[in-house]
Amino acid sequence: MTDSPSAEWFAKQLSQRTKWGIMIGTSTLIRSGTLKIGVKLPPIRDVAFFLGVSPTTVADAWRELRRQKLITGLGRNGSWVSGDYVAIQPERLLGIGDTDKNNLNLSKAIPDPALFPPLERVFSRAVNVSGLNGYDRINIIPELKQVAQSIWPYEAEAFMATNGGYDAIYSVLKAFVTPGSYIAVEDPTSLRFVDILETLNAQPLPVACDSEGPIPEALAAALEMKPAVFLFQPRLHAITGQTVTERRMKELSRTLKDSYTLIIEDDGMNDISSSAPLSLGQDFPDRVVHVRSFSKTLGPDLRIAVLSSAKKLVDELHSFRSFGAGWTSRIIQAATAELLTDPATQVYVEKARRIYSKRRTALSQALVNYGVSVPPGNGFCLWVPVRSDQSALRKLAESGIVVQPGSNFSFGSTNYIRIATSRLKNKYDYIAGSVYKASKER
Repeated sequence: MTDSPSAEWFAKQLSQRTKWGIMIGTSTLIRSGTLKIGVKLPPIRDVAFFLGVSPTTVADAWRELRRQKLITGLGRNGSWVSGDYVAIQPERLLGIGDTDKNNLNLSKAIPDPALFPPLERVFSRAVNVSGLNGYDRINIIPELKQVAQSIWPYEAEAFMATNGGYDAIYSVLKAFVTPGSYIAVEDPTSLRFVDILETLNAQPLPVACDSEGPIPEALAAALEMKPAVFLFQPRLHAITGQTVTERRMKELSRTLKDSYTLIIEDDGMNDISSSAPLSLGQDFPDRVVHVRSFSKTLGPDLRIAVLSSAKKLVDELHSFRSFGAGWTSRIIQAATAELLTDPATQVYVEKARRIYSKRRTALSQALVNYGVSVPPGNGFCLWVPVRSDQSALRKLAESGIVVQPGSNFSFGSTNYIRIATSRLKNKYDYIAGSVYKASKER
């Protein structure tokens, strides 16, 4: 159907009169192509009349479809079909695509593959791991648990290996957070977190940050809404490159003391940071989930992270994982344990950290030479102030440079751009000059 359907026809296509029945029936019409992108849906009140239900029921169903990006609009002007993907998409992540090969793509803050340690030798030994090919759903193999305990920032009660850091955090949120719950999260934050919270229908409470980390007063204001979770990156912020100071960690601890909020700590950058691991786990061992990913230092195809928390929380998460993978590959866990205990691995990691720091500092210094101030830090990117992130993007595109708008990493508008430096080896002055000009665009 290409024309706008009548309410009577539309109602006849729906076999269920509940909110979820209307939502599923409408999505089926969209998925099958019966309702094509651009088609205007009939008025809510008319559909409700022919279905014999309250207009609120139809509005609630279409509000869910709007959240899934299948339709747009809900007001008096009506609603239109805007997408035909039934599965919810991580919109911001998928928006980071490949660019013209002639462009300088600084939009992807990802590791340099040349800086990872070799894997051949550790995998040849990892296949001898105890329990190989067993169906016992284990949290973590003893070898990896022992290594984790030796490098962890606090004495944790229980550990679990997961299929990467985002898998760990998504699983925790999915398992323990009711849809519609408030989530306090530092702002800016990881692009993936913005997508995840939106997908889970969570209500974000942005917590402003300064050079020392999340601002205690901003967190206190968020806690007044009784959020289910506070999510932050204590060791190295993946976007700004900042590390939470020890003083700020103590202030955050005092702020969180009288709350019941679950605290998720994301150490996604791992030893790319020159700082020691940080955690509130020693203060709140019963409600801190500390996640440490090894993708940035050991390689993304290992797909592994380790989390710690109270035994009760880990046991509940273990049960929840039975719906999916159940456990993380013993071979991958054994290979990770081998790498973490191999002195040669540390040499690779330290070399990578120096190179990433050198690349980031080189562009940062070039920007300073043009009068663009960027705070010192570590990591894979720079968080650069501009007058308008969209105007800066357009101006840089004219110079053949692609970066990320700051709004992708925030829950509101923000006048920043994110520039990836992790694989940048030259053209520092050209980029800095172009960024300077772009930063002045309104």
